[in-house]
Amino acid sequence: MTFLRFAVRRLAEMAATLLGASFVIFGALYMAPGNPASFLLGGRSASPQALQAINEHYHLDDPFAVRYLNWLGQVLHGDFGRSITYRTDVSRLLADRLPNTLMLISMALVLVLVFGLLLGWIGAVRGGAADSAILVTTTVAIGTPSFVAAVLLQGLFAVRLQWFPTGGTGEGFGQMLWHLTLPAVALALYLIGMLARVTRAAMLEVLGQEHVTVARSRGVSTRQVIHRHVLRNALGTVLTTGGLIVSTLLVCTVLVESAFSVGGIGQLLELSTTTKDFPTVQAISLIMVALFMTVNLVVDLLHPLVDPRVTLGPAKKAS
Repeated sequence: MTFLRFAVRRLAEMAATLLGASFVIFGALYMAPGNPASFLLGGRSASPQALQAINEHYHLDDPFAVRYLNWLGQVLHGDFGRSITYRTDVSRLLADRLPNTLMLISMALVLVLVFGLLLGWIGAVRGGAADSAILVTTTVAIGTPSFVAAVLLQGLFAVRLQWFPTGGTGEGFGQMLWHLTLPAVALALYLIGMLARVTRAAMLEVLGQEHVTVARSRGVSTRQVIHRHVLRNALGTVLTTGGLIVSTLLVCTVLVESAFSVGGIGQLLELSTTTKDFPTVQAISLIMVALFMTVNLVVDLLHPLVDPRVTLGPAKKAS
């Protein structure tokens, strides 16, 4: 199967999965207790005429299939509807808040890749006391949830030492980097430990293989062995964790953004869920699913290029 056919097939699978996810996202919210009309009334009693007017305005009385198809058609045209809480277009809300979330996730991802790969490499190559120290450090990192890390970092570096702001995003690129440093560290801490462990295990596995032993016996330097054999073969294993890393970042950003008042789509998702703002919750959930699936698609397409042993499509049966 050629690379182009493989890519087209994966895109078709992604589109079908995204369609199914949209149905689940749209339907799951309407199964939750309560309704948007109660929030709009602010707990006040209302006449049947007032309730009917609200339901008609937001199409809450339409059959489920009609509501879903209308919503899906609007989404395909880039219209996510109107926020019930903020009384404005959801697209405008997302446009204002999405850059903050993407910046936070990008900063956290850089920290994960740099420190996760570096610690894993040092642990596998150096061994000894350095490896033991890294194992202890990564164990602590993996055992620290993002919201706990956020509280600890905020209390120490923002409140007590006052090295960083307690929240917000500031104005301008420089201030945004400064404001998002602590949230990015809190978001990345767990994943740094996880990626370091995966990298270390993958490199140790390759270091124990026969072709590496033969290369060393022929006088090939350790540096050349690492670069020519170990890193390339281990990179495929590390790359497969890319989808898990991004999905964890997307999930944990809700907690971290709320702790630091980042004002991204994660914090918006939490507030919208509390207030039954269906259009906003549906839009953010669909975007997160699409981002996660896009990352998985990129990983699947890059994996055969990084590791030639990986074949495109299902393996052929032996005759």
